[in-house]
Amino acid sequence: MHTVSTSFVGARPGLSFRQCLLAAFLLITALLGGAAVHALLTLEQVAGQSREAARQAVSLTETAQHLAERTVAMERSARQYLVLDDRSFKTRFETAWAEAVAARRVLLESLPASSAPADDEWAQQAQAAQGLLEEVSDNEAALDSLTPIFARLHALTETMSADSRREVERRHEALLASIDQQGRWLSLVVPGAIALAALLAFGFGWWLSRPMRRIGQAINRLGDNRFDQPISVQGPTDLRLLGQQLDWLRQRLAALEDEQERFMRHVSHELKTPLAALREGVALLKDEVAGPLSGDQREVTHILSDNAGALQNQIEDLLRYKAASFQANRLQLAEVDVKALVQHGVEEQRLQCQARRLRVTVTGPKLMARIDTEKMLVVFSNLLTNALRFSAPAGSIRFMLAAMPGHWALDCIDDGPGVAQEDIARIFDPFFQGRHQPHGARHGSGIGLSIVREYVQAHGGRVRLMPSSAGAHFRIELPHEPPR
Repeated sequence: MHTVSTSFVGARPGLSFRQCLLAAFLLITALLGGAAVHALLTLEQVAGQSREAARQAVSLTETAQHLAERTVAMERSARQYLVLDDRSFKTRFETAWAEAVAARRVLLESLPASSAPADDEWAQQAQAAQGLLEEVSDNEAALDSLTPIFARLHALTETMSADSRREVERRHEALLASIDQQGRWLSLVVPGAIALAALLAFGFGWWLSRPMRRIGQAINRLGDNRFDQPISVQGPTDLRLLGQQLDWLRQRLAALEDEQERFMRHVSHELKTPLAALREGVALLKDEVAGPLSGDQREVTHILSDNAGALQNQIEDLLRYKAASFQANRLQLAEVDVKALVQHGVEEQRLQCQARRLRVTVTGPKLMARIDTEKMLVVFSNLLTNALRFSAPAGSIRFMLAAMPGHWALDCIDDGPGVAQEDIARIFDPFFQGRHQPHGARHGSGIGLSIVREYVQAHGGRVRLMPSSAGAHFRIELPHEPPR
């Protein structure tokens, strides 16, 4: 007996499903946004390095050119001074020399240490030229002495210009290498961030979908009247709360199911006792124990006897249907030859078939499946009983077995009047009586097809009424391996 409270305890405080989704979205957005910002900063850094390298290259080139021009100006001023003996040319020489020294200093700061000896020699040669201008005794001899000095100065200037060009090329190559390295780094960071974001999305999706699947499975179990398994849902707060509500509902349904079972047993007991006494009294009257009966009295006793028997059958059918519904999900699975089981069900009703001269055939391959032998035998027998009831004398009933990918099917076809169009939707409802009833036959209980549906669904399959031009055509489809 199940006893449950009328309320349930709420879930512990925590993140809700919406908050978890928002957190996952923000985390993935932050990851991708961080990768994008890093890529933009890297590109900006590379662009800045490129601009700075270009500026330095232009500056080095201009400085080297300026040094060469000042060296030429120094030579021209020195020669003009020695030829014309004009002090202003000496002043120009000194000015050009000062500007050349400034250019040398800029170059020396930018060039590698290997250029220092050339710079020192340039300074020595320039100092020697200035010394010639300071102590001039013979202008012709001084001019001749200037020629090798300035030839060496020009050569040193060219060497320093070549060093500056090599330095520009080195910096350019270093910049290209840096750009290439940054590109390789970005080619790893961006796809890595995308892959990690996808992995996080998949992980969050899987983590959040697990409680949803458990909730769906729990609802399916409740729909199948399987109340024996507790419902426990882990995950966000609202989903845990929903799981607790479903478990509370499961307990309530189980309690109601127990109450219904007890009520049915009580009612059946309370009805059977007076009904048995009634039938016994009617039997005594029919046997004229209390005295002879007139014709009218005997007819009344027959009416009483028939209706008392019909009432007892209906009570027993109701109990049988409730028992079948209760046992439907308690399967005892075993590997069984389905065709042999169908043939066994046909053999059990062989005498009824012979009495009506009905021909029953079972066709199809030998098919092994994991089923509950007892319950599926009830299914086959109920289908055959239904077909026997509605088939005309000397008719035929066909069972056709077929194996298909993932499942197997059994068709039961008779040549009776079939099912009325307006009865199709309710043909499997409990205690439903269709419009096409056999002439002169006693009404059935209306639970045979309902039990067929209960047992087939318990095996994870389905039973359908197929379109048919004549007779009734029922099809059962079941998986090779029922759900556990």
